[in-house]
Amino acid sequence: MNVLYLLNHAGKAGTERYVQTLIEKLHPHKIKAFFVYNEDGLLRERLEQSGIPVAKLSMKHPFDIGAAWKLSRYCREHKIDLIHTHYLRENYIALLSRIFNPRTKVIYTNHFILANNGLIRFFNRIMTLLQGRIIAVCTPGRDMLIKNGNRKSIIEVIHNSVEPEYWKTPEPSTLRSEFGIGWDEFVILCASRFAHDKGHAYLVRTIHELKKITSVSFKCVLAGDGPLLEDTKRLTSELGLNEDILFIGFRKDMKNLYNGSDLYFNASQHEALSFLIIEALATGLPVAATDMGGNNNIINEKTSCGVLLPYDDPITSAGEIKSLMEDKERLALYRENAFTAIENYFNIDKNVQRTFEIMTDVCRKRA
Repeated sequence: MNVLYLLNHAGKAGTERYVQTLIEKLHPHKIKAFFVYNEDGLLRERLEQSGIPVAKLSMKHPFDIGAAWKLSRYCREHKIDLIHTHYLRENYIALLSRIFNPRTKVIYTNHFILANNGLIRFFNRIMTLLQGRIIAVCTPGRDMLIKNGNRKSIIEVIHNSVEPEYWKTPEPSTLRSEFGIGWDEFVILCASRFAHDKGHAYLVRTIHELKKITSVSFKCVLAGDGPLLEDTKRLTSELGLNEDILFIGFRKDMKNLYNGSDLYFNASQHEALSFLIIEALATGLPVAATDMGGNNNIINEKTSCGVLLPYDDPITSAGEIKSLMEDKERLALYRENAFTAIENYFNIDKNVQRTFEIMTDVCRKRA
């Protein structure tokens, strides 16, 4: 089976990690992967280094007929059986390409929980007739897809997942020695991109409140880059937190960062199913996350591996984190439960197998 992964931006975020992991894991199933992108980035480099055929395609908007025509020609030339898309723009272009090449099927993994406007909902009801299957990464994502006009019968939830053994295997961390953090200090880590929906202003204000109410010595480590990095640094300075919050830039060594931390803090305003939360838990790192989107698919009474926080409520959030920081037994229990949650619900091998079954089933059906 020849599968083309179509992505507008070949960057370094969670969706790109999802695509790369899927490609790596599906090779044993005799799937040959192709990758087509518009905007260059780290994923393109990684896939080329792995020997995956890569091509660039300009995709200006969801109804780019020219891009759909070129995509259909590429699929004919390389005998593509299935296109796997990840955002609305690319998904529409892939579906439109079926007008010129109905042999190639399309599945869509939706990574967001966003309400569409009335016009897009109208087109969703039409375009979904050309869709083989839709994968939602969380139950709120599935519910939103249905509200947005997509066919309920073709939507299935498959959670984002990781390799349990890789993340669980302990490795010494250089985080504390690299940044002069004491071994007795409690480390709170956040590695989200500095963008509006990631909630860094709320995070900084929570740390400001936390400092007022706890006697535990701690550091908050912020990894990543993005358009709001400088704004976040300014707020940190204004609140007198320059000694408490460390900005360490974009990092590729996430396992190293997790292993050097005591708690992962996800402050997002919008979240489908964060890879960073799942990766953190896979290393045994408890999580404090906003009760937004699909976060409650990860942290709940069944998994018992962290706490959910009210978004943009720094006082309440600080109190919850203080309680967790000062309760070593509870923190240890969450660590153990984190490993169990990953093995049972977010295991990449189990969820890739289900994705492969969907791909196979869609390709078996007639055009």
